[in-house]
Amino acid sequence: MSASQQIASLQRAYPQVWFACHLDHRTRSNSPDGLTDREAGILAHLDATDGALAGDVARHLGIGKSTLSAQLKRLVELGFVRLARGDDQRERPVHLTAKGRRAVVARSPLDRARVGALLQVLTPAERVQAVAGLELLARAARQLRAQHGKEVGA
Repeated sequence: MSASQQIASLQRAYPQVWFACHLDHRTRSNSPDGLTDREAGILAHLDATDGALAGDVARHLGIGKSTLSAQLKRLVELGFVRLARGDDQRERPVHLTAKGRRAVVARSPLDRARVGALLQVLTPAERVQAVAGLELLARAARQLRAQHGKEVGA
């Protein structure tokens, strides 16, 4: 299979998994943790160990720094993130707290039961291959972000 065919295959397959396992959108009022989908999305864009610069997150999400700042203030107050002291006061690193890391897992846009049902359709050997393949893609995504920084969704 050529690189072009592999790309096309991944582009076809990913949305199928997404739509089969995606949860309905949540609002603050119907969310058990009080987070909106946007707030949970912000948490999901923060690296669990290294954090991210607020300006990079704002650019990646296509929102203004002031909008992100207001949302980060709320997330800090709720204990999901902490702001570190950076070299530049305007570019403070944002880190997940333990509560924030738990929320990222709990707020995955993929429903745990649906993902489990999806995996049960596969044989045990296929499940191992599927999970290993996705972990490889995730590792490559982290490497790509580290290599290209701001150009590739910080």
